Amino acid sequence: MTHPSLPDHVNPIQWHQALAVSRQTCARVFRDGGTPAEALAAFGLKAGGDEIPNWDKAVDQIAGEICAHPMARAA
Repeated sequence: MTHPSLPDHVNPIQWHQALAVSRQTCARVFRDGGTPAEALAAFGLKAGGDEIPNWDKAVDQIAGEICAHPMARAA
């Protein structure tokens, strides 16, 4: 299994946590008979161009989306 590359602008801890959430989400979609495109759609994302998304790319793209938006901090 290849390891996704860590984007330069993302904290490594944040990236690994985002990957965990993304993998968990994709696993649930897969378990329910869904496709990578449906997992992406759950986060408001689309596959790029005519490319048919696979699970690896969906996980990375979702993790990137999670890291792109700051999370609200609990008090």
